This record gives sequence, C-alpha cells and structure tokens, in this order.
Amino acid sequence: MDAIAKNVYIEDRYLGVTLGVIAQPRGLVQIDAPPAPEDGRSWRASLMGMGSGPERVLINLDAHPDRTLGVRAMDCTVIAHEKTAVAFRNRPNTFKAQGDETGSNWEAIPGLGSVRWAPPEISFLDTMTLHWGGEPIILQSRTGPTPGAIWVVLPEAKVVFVGDAVLKGQPPFLAHADLPAWIEALNVLQGPDFKGFIVVSGRGGVVTQQVVKTQADFLKKALEKMEKLGGKKAASGATDKLADTLLKEFKAPAARQKQYLHRLRYGLGHYYTRHYHPASRHTLEE
Repeated sequence: MDAIAKNVYIEDRYLGVTLGVIAQPRGLVQIDAPPAPEDGRSWRASLMGMGSGPERVLINLDAHPDRTLGVRAMDCTVIAHEKTAVAFRNRPNTFKAQGDETGSNWEAIPGLGSVRWAPPEISFLDTMTLHWGGEPIILQSRTGPTPGAIWVVLPEAKVVFVGDAVLKGQPPFLAHADLPAWIEALNVLQGPDFKGFIVVSGRGGVVTQQVVKTQADFLKKALEKMEKLGGKKAASGATDKLADTLLKEFKAPAARQKQYLHRLRYGLGHYYTRHYHPASRHTLEE
C-alpha cells in the first residue's frame, strides 16, 4: 500500500483495479474492491491494522465487475451513483463466470464460480459529500465510461480518484461509454479546477496530465473513426478491423495483446451498435 497524501493510500498489486482507502477519525473510506476472493481477504487484513476509527464504507466508482465482484467480501456499507444502483437492479442476484469475452481482468481469475452481488445501499445523482471528521470527501457524477461513473475528490489533499476515466497503458472499456461526455470530463480534469491535483486512475495508479491528454486524444480518434463508419452505414462487424488498428496505439505486453484486443472489439462493437445501428440494438447491461 502506498501513501499518496496525508491519510490517503492506494493499492495496485491486486488483479482488477487500483484500490483506494482514506483514513478518517470515524473510520475508513474504501474505494472499490479486488475481484478475486483471496485478494479480498488479503486486502481486508491489511486494512485492519490502519488504526483509524471503527466504521467502514466502500465507494464504487462504477458498476464494472472488476471493481464490484469482491464488494460483498468487504462487509460494509456501499455507496455509488444511482445509475450504478440501477445496473445492479437489472442484474441477476448472482454473478456467474460465463458469457462473452470482454477483455476484463476478472476473466483471468480461475474458479470464480457464482458470486452474490453487493448492490449499493446509498446512492446519489449529482454530488454527495461525506463528513467523517476529516476533510470532506466529495463524490461527483462524471458520465463517460458508464452512465454511473463517478470521481472521488479530496479538495484539501488535492487528490482525485477518476476510475476508468483514465487508464494507463491499456485500452479503455467502451461498451457502455458516452464518448463526447467522456472527452468533456477529461477536459475538466485538464482544466484549472484540478490544477496541481494527484490523479489516480482506476487501472494504473497515479497518472500524469500527459496520460490524461493521451486518453483524451485516443477517445477523440476512436469517436472520429466510428462516426466515419456510421456515415458510410458500415456493418457492425467493421469495428473489428478498427479495433485491430486502435490496439497499435498501446505498447501492450505480448501476454496482454489478446485480452486488450477482445476489450476493444467488444467495446467498439457495442458502442457502434448502440449509436449507429439502433434498429439492431440489443439490451446491454450498464
């Protein structure tokens, strides 16, 4: 676990997503959870020795299984955006490790079997502020990666957890995205409101503003190319070739190439169908 500011820590050694924890007098505010059961047990054990207050709450930055599969094991109150809560209401009560290959990290975890979800118990629409005896913790709706995506902002410590809004060295998840809203959110992140902030990616830990710019440039390129395909009324399968092209934007290790290609093909295919082939649109969980 690494300290990135006073009483603010991140953990990036578990498969899944970058985890966060904020220690305050009332207790610990956790950000996301590791999907693998053994990692969840290890993470809980490491949190027990932090010497904070007795209470626990967990914030989910969106509904992606990589950050929500292990939440039940954390055994605490869960907070998320209302649209993330809606996504859980649209899911079966129990997760089963089967279906399309989406390029998610949980797909590499052996023996997951059936897992019961832990839906949010507290939700909000625009902004929510936690007061736990330390500095205020502000939760902001930032649609883009998903309708229920949020950021966690610590204005005094100048830290912002942005979830999947920024990914370092890997392609983003596009299946549920609103690309114009996502690009606008990254413009805000690069603007004066977040000048001097430590930016924590949900996959990759602390990132620089150059990484934020690189993410924005990639999204603009992907949007431009999909709009061209849509203008030509190309078949939805045309996005597979686009995925092959866009993967070259990332210097991914050989062991990750197949996973990242699946991620791009799945995401681009669903995005293109939703926006450019609405007649063939099928229900897609958000």
